[in-house]
Amino acid sequence: MAEAQRVLRELLADVDDDQVRAPSALPGWSRGHVLAHLTDNARMFARLAEHALRGERVPTYDGGQAERDAIIEATAGRTAVEHRAALAGHTRTLMAVWSRAGAEDWRRPVAFRDADIAATVFARWREVWIHMVDLDLGVGPAAWPQQLAGQALDFLLSRLPHGTCLVATDLDRRWHTGGEGTAPGHEGTAPASEGTAPVREVRGGVRDLAAWLAGRVPDIPPRCPDGLPELGPWPPHPPQPPRRTDAGP
Repeated sequence: MAEAQRVLRELLADVDDDQVRAPSALPGWSRGHVLAHLTDNARMFARLAEHALRGERVPTYDGGQAERDAIIEATAGRTAVEHRAALAGHTRTLMAVWSRAGAEDWRRPVAFRDADIAATVFARWREVWIHMVDLDLGVGPAAWPQQLAGQALDFLLSRLPHGTCLVATDLDRRWHTGGEGTAPGHEGTAPASEGTAPVREVRGGVRDLAAWLAGRVPDIPPRCPDGLPELGPWPPHPPQPPRRTDAGP
């Protein structure tokens, strides 16, 4: 996480207002929209963790997706200086809240993806690295740490159709979604046994596989003899629970 934040900070150090207003790699979003999302994402995770440490489980956004979208639209037009300051401030707050978590606190539940505080750390890690690519300022998937790429594949595996196997050729590691004689999962370096091979095998470097599965442009497109499978939607968010505390509703 520290490396991701350092790279993002350095990437934005000399960005000017014209660059902020320019289109990002995400359709319909300027770079300002991406920065507004990254900033509010830090605020949101800090809020969830702050409440979780008090034994409270609150909705990711009280107003749901509409609130999230409204915040991004309302803050996308900030100047470059304002974006840098807001992002730095909310990042500091997030890190300060996380720093108060003890060993047992990381398992405290949060509403985000019906997970725990620890899961939000990985989510923030993904958000920062993936959206740095979307800023289109010179950081591509090749800059992603191998561990980040592998973790992104774990998270995004459900986008693949049943019976698909991803093979990271630079790690000799596999992820599969099930098939005849297989069950969904990951890990393993040995090829599948005869008669139990998945229907379709997609091969590539782990960063390229992760970029493709995340809907970004890989440096070297993954390869599949039958053509790359069509990707399903991003893993959905579960329904948001009402606010509660450890003492009950």
